Amino acid sequence: MAIQKILIVDDSPTERYFLTDILVKAGYSVSTCENGEEAFTKIKADKPQLILMDVVMPGQNGFQVTRSITKDDETKDIPIIICSSKGLETDRIWGLRQGARDYLVKPIDPKELLAKIAALG
Repeated sequence: MAIQKILIVDDSPTERYFLTDILVKAGYSVSTCENGEEAFTKIKADKPQLILMDVVMPGQNGFQVTRSITKDDETKDIPIIICSSKGLETDRIWGLRQGARDYLVKPIDPKELLAKIAALG
């Protein structure tokens, strides 16, 4: 099934706007939230088909939130792409070990992001 509904979890208003703009122009339905706690509420309510997850956020970080989502029976099948400024190979490996399907380093390349979403769909 092709991905239509995407949830962006990022504490930066600039990043949320940037990613939303790319995705809406590509025809996706987008919702956003600022932190992990808010993400759980949105996920249960909106049932997104993909989550774009920041790592560095107040409260739970993106690695912790990703791990929680992938361990929950209700949400474990929702793919997660981590979009982070943390660009070390160890960060990427850790993100994938938490259950993320992919890992992109900011600044996000719009063509690469859309290609990765298409590959998941």
